[in-house]
Amino acid sequence: MSTSETAGRTTAGRVADWFTPKIALARVAWLRTVFYLFVILDMHAFVRDTRDKGEHPGLYQPLLLARMLDLPKPSVANTTALYVVLIVACLVGATNYFPRIAGWIVAPAFTWWVLIGMSDGKVDHDHLALVVALWVLPTVKAGRRGRASYGDQTRSEAAGWAIKCVQISVIATYFLSSIAKLRGAGWTLAWPNSAILTWAIVRRPHPVGEWLLHHPWMLHVMQWVGIIAEFLSPVILFLKGRWQLLGALFFLGFHAANTAILLIHFLPTVVCWLAFAPLERVVPWFQRRRASEGGEPEDQAEESREAKEQAGA
Repeated sequence: MSTSETAGRTTAGRVADWFTPKIALARVAWLRTVFYLFVILDMHAFVRDTRDKGEHPGLYQPLLLARMLDLPKPSVANTTALYVVLIVACLVGATNYFPRIAGWIVAPAFTWWVLIGMSDGKVDHDHLALVVALWVLPTVKAGRRGRASYGDQTRSEAAGWAIKCVQISVIATYFLSSIAKLRGAGWTLAWPNSAILTWAIVRRPHPVGEWLLHHPWMLHVMQWVGIIAEFLSPVILFLKGRWQLLGALFFLGFHAANTAILLIHFLPTVVCWLAFAPLERVVPWFQRRRASEGGEPEDQAEESREAKEQAGA
């Protein structure tokens, strides 16, 4: 085998390893619970007018994907049925019993729910990562079920692929946002030099934002920091350990600032940042704590130590 062929295979292997890292099934279990419960919240707090579209189908303007799939117009019957199915499937999926069956119900149902809810011309890009997450989670075969799944340290490439898809979708939300800003300004830097934040604050008056109106230079700095951070966000996918954590904390702070200044929350994207968190360490941490307090038998303490060694992916 030639050197070039060996190098090619090595590169391909590294790319495959990056897309399919071995991650404990416990992280997927935690994400199932959080995401499915969040979907219920989302249906009542954010994309909450889907059933209203069913009562007034004349206002419905199907989005491109809805037209491609030839989805029926919303009605009282199908939006009510969709609501019930989603609530039941999300509650089942959140328990990690029958997670794949529930997941394959939630993914298309919530996608349809969002397509109806956003059919009035305003498509919120903060739902990108959440919808992708709902589609990839059912691809992971469950190991343990129920409460035991949260401590399942079995490492799986399928779990790693699903997690990586969610992570990429989270980052794509920011990167594509920066591209949209540049494209909307005719591929110039007019957006960060504009008064967009001033306009947004005037449109959504808030004490913090109104105070910033007296310091326009700070608003321009924020615009530049925001678009640069969004454009460079893919770097986070290649960071590890504490550096990746710092990147995640930066964007969480970014959203906290948006909420304080503009009352914009982006919670569907924020909750998906949990895909970067080593949630599989939660149960081993509790087990070690119990063991250190003398509340755990020796064999369980040993199991906790083994889980700690496996939880680093």
